[in-house]
Amino acid sequence: MKLSNRILALKESPVRKLVPIATKVKKTGKKVYHLNIGQPDIKTPEVFMEAINNYDTEIIKYSFSAGEPVLIHAIQDYFKRDGIIFDEEDILITNGGSEAVTFSTIAVCDPGDEILVPEPFYTNYNGFTGEVNAVIKPITTKAEEGYHLPKKEEIVKLITKKTKAILFSNPGNPTGTILRLDEMEMIAEIAREYDLFIISDEVYRGMAFDGLEGVSMGTIKGIEDRLIVLESVSKRYSACGARIGAICSHNKEFTANILKLCQARLCVATLEQIGAAALYGLPNSYIDSIKTEYQKRRDIAYNSLSKIPGVVCEKPTGAFYFIFKLPVENAEEFIIWMLEEFELDGETIMIAPAEGFYATEGLGKNEARIAYVLDEVQMTRAMYILEKGLEAYQKVNN
Repeated sequence: MKLSNRILALKESPVRKLVPIATKVKKTGKKVYHLNIGQPDIKTPEVFMEAINNYDTEIIKYSFSAGEPVLIHAIQDYFKRDGIIFDEEDILITNGGSEAVTFSTIAVCDPGDEILVPEPFYTNYNGFTGEVNAVIKPITTKAEEGYHLPKKEEIVKLITKKTKAILFSNPGNPTGTILRLDEMEMIAEIAREYDLFIISDEVYRGMAFDGLEGVSMGTIKGIEDRLIVLESVSKRYSACGARIGAICSHNKEFTANILKLCQARLCVATLEQIGAAALYGLPNSYIDSIKTEYQKRRDIAYNSLSKIPGVVCEKPTGAFYFIFKLPVENAEEFIIWMLEEFELDGETIMIAPAEGFYATEGLGKNEARIAYVLDEVQMTRAMYILEKGLEAYQKVNN
């Protein structure tokens, strides 16, 4: 018997594939500071569990395939704050933002069709598109340009008859870059001219630093028929395990057909939807408070890395990640060495190798991603361990 070519071609997650190593070394008593995965340590707002505990029912029934009305209405109200109006049938609840990406890909791509994605990109886009035989075509962005998009003509060169959509996260994972308004308008212009869908992954929207704003693509006029906005409670509300996301689009044909996929998987968990509705009801002041906290952590990580000889990094302006270049030939080998061979007073760190965040062969081999999801004390300690680990690694390998 032989497994499918589809499953064999899928790549492992660079974020999770080294987890067994970390698990093994922790069993020896070594403490590992996890900066490899975007799991916030900020407490999930109490309204989530309060809403679930107050849900008065004797039977946990199937939810509606499109989602619980209370959650759909809460998401509508969330977008209304920014002047973006979605009808109830424009919003479909999904099992996290992950299912939202997969369903959107299924709806706009046939096998072999292409989606343009700025790289480095959220590595699981590879899995979400690969499992339905769509192809990621990378738009390469550069650290020295703050990972902003290249000029329009460079993007247009990548478009073929198989190109169906442009997919991006804004603010960006793994770069932390926030797209400028002119970049968003350029994407809209290209999509209109070449009849492409726009899949705007906005799970980190609102998490913007230094006075910047994370603006939704929903505010851009003239793209209502082709815009797909992806939502999630995972990061903004520190509820990754709730697995609640959403697809939002004014394109009625698109959402009507996505609903068939929602029906095929029956529904999203009822109780988590009830809790998520309460999260979306939180005021903007909640987002402001977590922005302040993450900016402090960002500053600790950036200031520490900037002082390490040979490290190259740009200050991110959103989300809670950034990519940086290490003074090593192979970042993954260094990360494994940090886990298995290095410790400082019984402690080490884990970061994510960045090669898997690129689609272009050869890029990212000496780069890594940090998720600054630990409190200020732990971030300071983790950065110190990284500095000392690099010093020791270079001595061993020189």
